[in-house]
Amino acid sequence: MSSVLIGVENVATPKWARRRGGVSVSLGKALRSLPAAVVAVGRLAWATSPRLTVLAGAVHVASGCVTAFGLLATADVFTALLRDGPTPDRVVQALPALAVVVGSLVVRALLDTAVAAVESSLRPRVTRAANDEVTAVLVRAELLAFEDADFRELARQGGRRGVRSLESSLRYLADLLSGGISLVAAVVTVGLLHPWLAPALLLAALANAWAAARASKLRYEHFLGSVTRNTRKGVVEEVATDRDFALERHALALQERLLAEHRRIADSLVVDEVRVAHRTNLVRLVGRALAGVGTGVAYLVLLLLLHTGELELALAATAVLAMRTGFSSLAGTTRAVNSLYEDSFYIDFYKKLLVEGAERAQARSGARPPADPGRITLEDVSFTYPGGKKPALRGVDLTVERGEVVALVGENGSGKTTLGKVLTGLYPATSGSVRWDGVDLAEADPGLVHSSIAVIAQNPAQWPMTARHNVLVGRLERDDEDAYRDAVARSGADEVLASLPGGPDTVLSRRFNDGQDLSGGQWQRMGIARGMYRDAAVLVADEPTAALDAKAEARVFEGLREATARRTTILVTHRLANIRNADRIVVLDEGRIVEQGTHAELMSLRGHYFELFELQAAAYRGGLPAPANE
Repeated sequence: MSSVLIGVENVATPKWARRRGGVSVSLGKALRSLPAAVVAVGRLAWATSPRLTVLAGAVHVASGCVTAFGLLATADVFTALLRDGPTPDRVVQALPALAVVVGSLVVRALLDTAVAAVESSLRPRVTRAANDEVTAVLVRAELLAFEDADFRELARQGGRRGVRSLESSLRYLADLLSGGISLVAAVVTVGLLHPWLAPALLLAALANAWAAARASKLRYEHFLGSVTRNTRKGVVEEVATDRDFALERHALALQERLLAEHRRIADSLVVDEVRVAHRTNLVRLVGRALAGVGTGVAYLVLLLLLHTGELELALAATAVLAMRTGFSSLAGTTRAVNSLYEDSFYIDFYKKLLVEGAERAQARSGARPPADPGRITLEDVSFTYPGGKKPALRGVDLTVERGEVVALVGENGSGKTTLGKVLTGLYPATSGSVRWDGVDLAEADPGLVHSSIAVIAQNPAQWPMTARHNVLVGRLERDDEDAYRDAVARSGADEVLASLPGGPDTVLSRRFNDGQDLSGGQWQRMGIARGMYRDAAVLVADEPTAALDAKAEARVFEGLREATARRTTILVTHRLANIRNADRIVVLDEGRIVEQGTHAELMSLRGHYFELFELQAAAYRGGLPAPANE
């Protein structure tokens, strides 16, 4: 037996995270990646508050202009101080220019405060808008999308890292704008002092920019290479710490094994992290060394200009200050470009999520299906799950009349649950057609279809709301106290409500201080009550009593029988004794319908259903099952 409990070898890299060919690593690549990120951030910023967006840009531009003005005013200060004449006179003559410099610094400080205020008001709005877009596409995605592991991981990465990157990118974009304007101000200032100083100042930026782009690319490649292992690490963390696994985790003494598995995957990630860190540090070292050479060249040009007399000492002092400002702005701009470049990859996931989510959105319009179909017809229907290697349903032909109670039976994996979802339009048929009174569900409005169905799941959702609302959420627009009481009584949920400390007003979730949890059987009763209260034309009950005792099960099936007189009911179950009175029993095997008929008709065939029934009946008779026909 393998010592690995949860490995990574069998996990394919999601399609959205696969690299297609080599990607150049250069400043050009970094700069080409910025517009998409800037547009995404700018679009959200403008959508949330055009006024704040314009104000942020205006304040940054004003701040840069003040910086340039202050540098030029500094030249007047140095000129006044370094000219010939008595020192007191020179100081007095320098005072007006000095006052301008001080004023520019004060204005710059005020503008910086204004920038911080605008950003602090804009950033939460952008984050909220991004979160809203992600939530909207996930809420509106079709049910089948959540059966696709690639889409689920894209939702996690695009929704979590993508939104977080959008938020940080807004700050980096502000830094880029501020640093860029300050850099332009410094370049213009030294350019006005002497034309040769401007290109010398820009030379130092090239090596730093190359190193930043290269380092970001290395980090991104590392992320793509570790996607699957991080996914598996998250799975191990869940089973090692989550409450749902706690009982068996302790009963099976798996704590240390799970801890070892977690460490195994984490160690492999650390090895790669260290390797990438070393490579990144080496790249940055080379970049800094080359940037140092560029800085030296810039100052050498300045010395040569002084030596040849092409630049006065007063202007040289101003040039030194401007170059220091320029180098500081270069460092800030480079960091901003680097961070934006790295964030742009995750913003790309966010954008992919929005696009794919829109493609997988449940249609909002289409043909109007009947609210209470008289006949549901499946013709040559096949269905394959995303990533599935073989169909879950194959060539299914079935007709269900209004008011019928049709039981779907078969062994595990035979396609019973899938068939229930396909005939109600929850899953679209991969091929073939599903029609309600002649209306193809592939062309019908899914919202209208789903408004006519009710589903009682084997593992019902544990809604973190009051017990009463756990029933009423079945159809929130319905206001019928008598129907609520009837559903609670028929399902046996009245016994659950009576056991709660706050009765129907008890919150059913341990995430709240006064919350209460339920047993599996109690949750199942709440789910049955919810399905009954929905009072839909088509009811699908999927193993509705799997967690109930015999007495509770009998009560539920009696309630279902009384409720089915006015609706079409699809019953999925392994417990064959409960479906003897069904109008029709449909037997599935490996995704195909192999038999159908009443209980008596199927027993007389002595086929697949007969064999399944006799296996269960033998357990009560205490003997061997009767032989089926060979």
